[in-house]
Amino acid sequence: MSDLQALNRKNAESPVVYPERIVQFGAGNFLRAFVDWTIQELNDKTDFNNSVVVVKVTPGTYDALDAQDGLFHVHLEGIENGEFISQTQLISCVSRTFYPYGDFDAYQALARQDEIRFLISNTTEAGISYNEDDSADEKPPASFPAKLTLFLYERYQHFEGASDKGCIVIPTELVVDNGTQLREMVLRYAEQWQLDSGFAEWIEAHNLFCNTLVDRIVPGYPESDSAKIQEKIGFEDQQLVMGEPYYSWIIEAPDSLTTELPVAGVLDGVKIVDDVDPYRLTKVRILNGIHSSMVSLGYMCGLRVVNEVMAHKALTQFLLDEAYKEIIPAMDLPEDELKAFAQSTFDRFRNPSIHHKLLSIALNSMTKVRTRILPTILAHYEKLGSLPPRAVLAMAAFLRFYKGEWQGELVPLKDDESTIAWLDEQWKNCDSVDALVESILQNESLWERDLTQIDGLQEMISDYITRMDESGLLPIIEELNG
Repeated sequence: MSDLQALNRKNAESPVVYPERIVQFGAGNFLRAFVDWTIQELNDKTDFNNSVVVVKVTPGTYDALDAQDGLFHVHLEGIENGEFISQTQLISCVSRTFYPYGDFDAYQALARQDEIRFLISNTTEAGISYNEDDSADEKPPASFPAKLTLFLYERYQHFEGASDKGCIVIPTELVVDNGTQLREMVLRYAEQWQLDSGFAEWIEAHNLFCNTLVDRIVPGYPESDSAKIQEKIGFEDQQLVMGEPYYSWIIEAPDSLTTELPVAGVLDGVKIVDDVDPYRLTKVRILNGIHSSMVSLGYMCGLRVVNEVMAHKALTQFLLDEAYKEIIPAMDLPEDELKAFAQSTFDRFRNPSIHHKLLSIALNSMTKVRTRILPTILAHYEKLGSLPPRAVLAMAAFLRFYKGEWQGELVPLKDDESTIAWLDEQWKNCDSVDALVESILQNESLWERDLTQIDGLQEMISDYITRMDESGLLPIIEELNG
């Protein structure tokens, strides 16, 4: 490694050449392997020609990124359209870093830069939260929305509310209606701090806050393969980040955004749409639904990671049938789009470079069953008049999973303590499987409805659990596979 060149703009012959039009709040693995990668693709393939300035929203600095003059590589590895790909790309769009906790004046000066247009963030789900103790006099205030408010207010004042100096705000935090929530928090701070009344009007009229849905698995620094990758690129890169080839960035915004963000026909994974909700539903039902289904089924078949599930012929066929024969037919979205999404989902699950433990996915599984698997059961029942046997088996396996043991071995459950305790009590005190299932399905705090009202569901789940204990899970899976 010592023979490799240090990665910087001089050695890489990669000077900053584009205007700084994007402010990015954060520089974690996901932002670099997803947002910055996307911007690099637009710079390389279109006349987008934007540079990114990074703002650190928490105390501290990005020393490694600064040492490399904002340069780093993204290494993508995985299955795409059934084929394994591996590629590494230099990302050169990040120009500078700003540290509000070290130099708040510089942060405010950034807000006064004429060409700034896009504000992009990923401050984790907890980042989009309102802190009523934040003050406009703090430099900076604690929360990200408060910092953003002061940034926008500085811009509003400096440009005297000019209509062409508003910003396009694109949060990527995994929060439903993230853009709407962020805008409401900015307006709330404006009211709380008694800022110029024209500021709220400027925010509403001349700034666009976009709701988004993002997806790319980013494991981070590739510890096991870093030496090989860096030898190939010829640089020592401490900011090397690994991701999967799949990416999806759904942005809810007017069509006019396509004139400023030229993704159409260039980046298939980025879509500007009228409503992000159908895409969220697709992700929850297919990707999250299958992901959760494989947890209890895979674990009870003796498997421990997603890769092992996808190498198991019978279980893979079962999950494919669940997706194509049960989930997709129960949805109202275009079938070709749903099937394409399902194909990419299984490609992602087959990625040999990502080792995702089933027990990690199992965290808070009862909530996941309610939001990811149960909706397919209900939609299938309401739309097609029958219960989907595979989705019901996945639900039944979870109820059996939550007994806390399987074939003599303890199952390490990770969920709300009260949920685990209540289910444990049901397993210990109910005198029959049917009584157990009836008690669980009637618990409206778990399901938000009484599921014993769904004809046949209690009987089907009871039968599945009984058969699991009598002969194991695999014979039921093989029977459903036909």
